[in-house]
Amino acid sequence: MLSAELLLLSLLTTKGESPVCQTYRTEEVSQFSKDGDIIFGGIFSFHQLDPGELQYAFTMMFAIEEINNSSELLPGVTLGYRIFDSCPSIPLSIRASLNLMNKYSENENKGESCHKPSSVHAVIGETTSTSTIGIARTMGPFHIPVISHSATCACLSNRREFPSFFRTIPSDIYQSRALAKLVKHFGWTWVGAIRTNSDYGNGGMATFLKAAEKEGVCVEYSVAIYRTDPRKLFLEVVDIIKKSTSKVIVAFADGTDLDILIKELHAQNVTGLQWVGSEGWITYRYIASAVNYAVVQGAVGFAALNAHIPGLQEFLVNSLLELWENVFGCSLRSPPKTPGSLGLCSGLESLRDTDTRFTDVSDASLLNNVYKATYAVAHAVHMLLMCEEGKGPFENNTCADKENVQPWQVLHYLTKVNFTTKVGDNVFFDDFGDPVARYALVNWQMDENGYIVFQTIGYYDASQSEGEQFEMKRDVRAVWAGHSLQVSRGRLSYPIKVVLKHPYLELTENALKHNRPVVKDFSIFLLLFSLTLCFLCSLTFIGRPSHWSCMLRHTAFGITFVLCISCVLGKTIVVLMAFRATLPGSNVMKWFGPVQQRLSVLAFTLIQVLICVLWLTINPPFPFKNMEHYKEKIILECALGSPVGFWAVLGYIGLLAMLCFVLAFLGRNLPDNFNEAKFITFSMLIFCAVWITFIPAYVSSPGKFTVAVEIFAILASSYGLLFCIFIPKCYIILMKPENNTKKHLMGKIMSRGL
Repeated sequence: MLSAELLLLSLLTTKGESPVCQTYRTEEVSQFSKDGDIIFGGIFSFHQLDPGELQYAFTMMFAIEEINNSSELLPGVTLGYRIFDSCPSIPLSIRASLNLMNKYSENENKGESCHKPSSVHAVIGETTSTSTIGIARTMGPFHIPVISHSATCACLSNRREFPSFFRTIPSDIYQSRALAKLVKHFGWTWVGAIRTNSDYGNGGMATFLKAAEKEGVCVEYSVAIYRTDPRKLFLEVVDIIKKSTSKVIVAFADGTDLDILIKELHAQNVTGLQWVGSEGWITYRYIASAVNYAVVQGAVGFAALNAHIPGLQEFLVNSLLELWENVFGCSLRSPPKTPGSLGLCSGLESLRDTDTRFTDVSDASLLNNVYKATYAVAHAVHMLLMCEEGKGPFENNTCADKENVQPWQVLHYLTKVNFTTKVGDNVFFDDFGDPVARYALVNWQMDENGYIVFQTIGYYDASQSEGEQFEMKRDVRAVWAGHSLQVSRGRLSYPIKVVLKHPYLELTENALKHNRPVVKDFSIFLLLFSLTLCFLCSLTFIGRPSHWSCMLRHTAFGITFVLCISCVLGKTIVVLMAFRATLPGSNVMKWFGPVQQRLSVLAFTLIQVLICVLWLTINPPFPFKNMEHYKEKIILECALGSPVGFWAVLGYIGLLAMLCFVLAFLGRNLPDNFNEAKFITFSMLIFCAVWITFIPAYVSSPGKFTVAVEIFAILASSYGLLFCIFIPKCYIILMKPENNTKKHLMGKIMSRGL
């Protein structure tokens, strides 16, 4: 014990110098590197089949070479780079970030202090959100800027957790909302949902589900997949898709994960579905094969805006010696004299005439993001070096030491950058490190040569006002689940019959407590409440008439019945109009949403309230002693005051009832699974029959019999509404709960879909 204490004391009393730095397992070397005055770091996933990752690295190198040759940006300063491979793997991504933070290699740091700044001033990468989160968390505490070209997870906008993170691609929070608006725009309001089981997929889908509920889009199922999941799980997802009634699938997924699922769907011949995709896969060239196209043909989704970067293709063509040798089957070096060795290249070969994905920059959307990220760091460094002493942003208005630039100083200037690239893109970041949310709306198509193209058919700009965010390209051919259609006049014309906007939106949007479509409609509760008031208002006719009871009995009866009929009328209009709105992009149903339905109930009721107020103001009902009918009796009853007021109240109720009956009758031929209009028709028939019979009975009944006739009419019509509308619902809830699902509700309707 004493020896241990002495050892600890000796360690604590060691001279107060910085400890000697010893790197831990940093034998990896960067895949690409170049010395310079300012070093940019890069992390990309080279070791996978998608050549796009290699394109990202070379685009970064191209931008740095372009800046080094510029006389306007960073004159006299040479930029260098260290680019690492992450394979892709989250642990290797973090390991690459640690390597980039090391000041020296293992052979250079003998005897040096560990208190050295990072070897890089900013890092560009990674492609996936999950890997980027690990990198940003590693570098954030050291205030090293990380700029991603493709990580879209909304969680990365959290400045408390990721203080040094920026990106040149919009956050998923905008994309998720845009996807909800997209499916609503085309009338696809009954969809399935698939996501990658990662930060990217889970976060994006959570935002989409909230936005979809707000837009009135119903989600039949939501399942998660991941590339390392067993095949059994993918087969279970395929089975869910096969058994579902929705014909539209919203996939917020990574391309690698979705590729596995698509191949399983193809193996079971599950085709003809309309796919809606996120940027994680919609322009992912690696999965754009003929096999996959058979499953997801006509897919539509959002992607980063495409751009043409002058000189990039030439740079890629002249870059890789190994690519040259693999494509042409020859060697640029003296081949050994062994059987099967490659012959010497003639020098007449040209990559321009070959179909190689590495040199294909037709879709340069993410390449442009890498290009912008590189230039953003360069502009930040340029602003730092152009700082005038005494006007600096740091303590005591000082500037950065231009001979010893620190990453945290570059981080400060990154928040201030605002420039326009040669391509014409304006680059700046908001307070969360995000750019302006603009997307291209792309469509999977196959050209006459069998090559899959990502055709841009429109644009989405989240900065525009509501209703102006979508802009469709004119006269562009689009494909929807195998059907060809034409885009014109800034909107999509769609002659093929598609999924309708249905009244089940009203049944699912306003969930209160129970997660069943028959129970969860808010208007049902309002109707039940108004029916309760109708039954209660009959009590006002019982007892000795007084001044207040005479005024209350007729006005309460009139207002409660109008409230009840207004609820039924609102439901009837929504049911009827939902099945009339057959065209995608139709704006008819926006006037018949839940808010408009409640406002219509309020408006109809206020009209009756106004009639009653006028009646009570001009000539209200009053109690009087009736001595005319019986000479031996005096009957206390309520005089109407103004008969016009009474018949106006009754006539308004009759007008609404007749209107509701006519509309419900027009909707009598709706699909069997949605037959509420039939019950409404029958209830209105009973209601109208009762009150038509009431008129002659009321006129011919003297004295106290008038009250009895009116009470009977109130109770009979109330019971008619109660039984016709609620008995079928109770039957389903209690006797056939298996039918109390959205899937059953939409069963026959969706067969008329895509």
